[in-house]
Amino acid sequence: MPQDPMDFEWSYWIDWGRERILWLLAGHLLVSQMSRLLVEKYKPWCLMVYGMAACWLLLGIKGFAVILLHAAISFAVAQFQLSLLSWLCSLVLLSTLRIPAVEETKRKWYDTENEYYLLLFTVSVRCLFCTSFSLEYCWHAPTQKSSHSFPWMLAYVFYYPTFHNGPLVNFDEFSKQMRRQEAFSVKTNLSILIVGIIRIFFWWCLAELMIHLMYIHALYSSALPLESASYWALGGLALAQVLFFYVKYLILYGVPGLLLQMDGLKPPALPCCVSLMHSFTKMWRSFDVGLHRFLVRYIYVPMGGSQSSLLGTLSSTALTFAFVSYWHGGQSYLWYWGALNWLGVIVENGTRRILSISLIQDLI
Repeated sequence: MPQDPMDFEWSYWIDWGRERILWLLAGHLLVSQMSRLLVEKYKPWCLMVYGMAACWLLLGIKGFAVILLHAAISFAVAQFQLSLLSWLCSLVLLSTLRIPAVEETKRKWYDTENEYYLLLFTVSVRCLFCTSFSLEYCWHAPTQKSSHSFPWMLAYVFYYPTFHNGPLVNFDEFSKQMRRQEAFSVKTNLSILIVGIIRIFFWWCLAELMIHLMYIHALYSSALPLESASYWALGGLALAQVLFFYVKYLILYGVPGLLLQMDGLKPPALPCCVSLMHSFTKMWRSFDVGLHRFLVRYIYVPMGGSQSSLLGTLSSTALTFAFVSYWHGGQSYLWYWGALNWLGVIVENGTRRILSISLIQDLI
């Protein structure tokens, strides 16, 4: 039975995975385990060299140079130790991905659109990693700068399991865990790998069944069946779509998460099932945990967060969702999506504050 071809993200990453990325991830696993077994002290540098070689192989020398240039510019700007300047640098670098002339130039580097999109997705994710490193550099004392050197930035930016699509791991977590030297057990790691592969294979089979039997995205691509469907049917389609999205990200984040475990690192928690969620706030906290930690640490808390006044909380939350919308592409529908999510979070938090008033609790 033919599959539903309308989910671009699933088809795209599955095709790339089969062609090269899974093989490169297997190579990373081999290098990682050998370095842990033989040269634990030099593991970050072994993985850095492998990540740079994998980047060169997939994206070519020009794609590799773009990512290296982004990292070098971010590191140079971070030397001023001004968080606002580092943020401005990150936003400028991110904005270069949307300049038509630059887009056309990059497209000419590759034979297919898929290769260009791989560069686009990779650089978008690398921008977040560069931002994390730069801000951590600004916030740390001069005595700690040795742990925030340019080689450590490269080890972080070119760490291959999270290279193309995440999940996002903040630099402070990455560096602490990567420096930690633990006893290496081949038997323990092998059991983690086997169990992880079985789980991911089960999720992949489930996703393939959904994409071959349910045709959710094909139905959404045509207005006619949606107009003729009842509200109950539309609700079922919406639930089916978000459930597929959930299973998809169990795989897209589960594979790199397994490799993080094999490297002795703690990956961000995998997405929670959307059927268990009933609030905007919980969705943002527990679906993409790595992105949530990034937004809270680098935008929400520095802007005041929940500890500031009502206006401060509103503005810090709005700025957080504005960045998410811009980073995802900045198209008009993404601004609407971000605004609706911001409104949902604000209503929930406002209701929670009202219900916490002792008079209201007494009335209840």
